[in-house]
Amino acid sequence: MPRSVNHVASKARRKAVMKHAKGYFGRRKNVWTVAKNAVEKGMLYAYTGRKQKKRNFRSLWILRINAGAREHGMNYSQFMGLMNKSEMELNRKVLADLAMNHPETFKTVCEAVKK
Repeated sequence: MPRSVNHVASKARRKAVMKHAKGYFGRRKNVWTVAKNAVEKGMLYAYTGRKQKKRNFRSLWILRINAGAREHGMNYSQFMGLMNKSEMELNRKVLADLAMNHPETFKTVCEAVKK
């Protein structure tokens, strides 16, 4: 009996990988083995990049909160400690936005936390 090869599925698999490799430079865009390796590596970088993005934004928010808190006589550590004691339910993203774009509102938050 002849060997059965599911060419439809394997061609679809290759086509999907080559679609991901569109825009790559050199042989990475049109040679199957090179493109497959490049796409796999790219997917790995994309996965780690999604994790790093969260870290980077958190550190950016902390920097902005620290800058806003220092304008009102506190540093980030003191401010967040007082925030936890006062049981205000504002996350770092919101606090950073207030510190950057609404300094008067952030001032009232700082005063409420100090009391």
